[in-house]
Amino acid sequence: MATILVTGGCGRIGEKVCSGLLKKGNTVIAVDREPSGYNAEKENYFFRQAAPNEKGKYGDVFDEFNFDYVVHLACTVDNDFGPIVEKEQMDISAACDRFIYKFALGKEVKKFILISTTQVYRQPETREPLREDDAEKPVSNYAKLKYESERAFADDVRHTKTMICAIMRVAPIYALDFYDNLMSRITDPKDKTLFVFRTGEYGFHLCCVHNISDFIIGFLRQADTLTFTGIYNVADQGLVMASEIITFMKENHRLGPVLQRSSTSVSLKSKLFGDPAEKNNYRYLDMATLDKNFMFDITKASRICPFRWNIKNTK
Repeated sequence: MATILVTGGCGRIGEKVCSGLLKKGNTVIAVDREPSGYNAEKENYFFRQAAPNEKGKYGDVFDEFNFDYVVHLACTVDNDFGPIVEKEQMDISAACDRFIYKFALGKEVKKFILISTTQVYRQPETREPLREDDAEKPVSNYAKLKYESERAFADDVRHTKTMICAIMRVAPIYALDFYDNLMSRITDPKDKTLFVFRTGEYGFHLCCVHNISDFIIGFLRQADTLTFTGIYNVADQGLVMASEIITFMKENHRLGPVLQRSSTSVSLKSKLFGDPAEKNNYRYLDMATLDKNFMFDITKASRICPFRWNIKNTK
């Protein structure tokens, strides 16, 4: 079995990924700012403490272990950072980019996976699913942060003849115990009231966190040639409907009153309300795109992973 470094390994995404890799018999080294008890007592699990921009500590970790694979989840909202990304977080991510890829290349790591976001895509003009080679136009700070990470990664690994590399562009995540990104889809960004248009027969392309874990496990196990190197959209098989979010919250958590609206009004389609930080918020809801049913083409990634998890069976 393999020895795997997971950066951001104690975050919401990281701890699930580490758990999945451990179940497959791998040795996992999680690096993060603070430890997590989620995997602490499991066999073949090791924790090393370091912030994403602490080059010296990461250098020590690469010297201590002989890694086969690296899964780079650090500097990710809902894992490392909060929903609002500002210059401080962008600088931390850029600092990490300057050394993490070079360390992996220097130690001849066989496979490297970088997490990114579907926010890097330009807003589509049609309802055709967005493919990995479609136009990019990052607008939010988080999208810009991850776009720069992708570019730095591509520049550093451009000439490798051995490392198999993947960039996962992941849609906003959720799980049974994490529903902030679900709630943001039925929350008015202006007054924070909960609402649904008509009967909620429109949806959003999101990603159950367990689908990310399954994809990573599948890629590390199956991707054995450089032909697998590239970008992969990672999301659920289908849309999460607004009505499903309401049902999910009522069945599993608490939900206040939800207003039913008949149509999108001109005032609601404003892209920015109140706090200027909203435009940099990962969970900000652009009302102009509310009922567009945008999807991401996951055909390529589906060859690696069936994406079996959804809002009805998430755990």
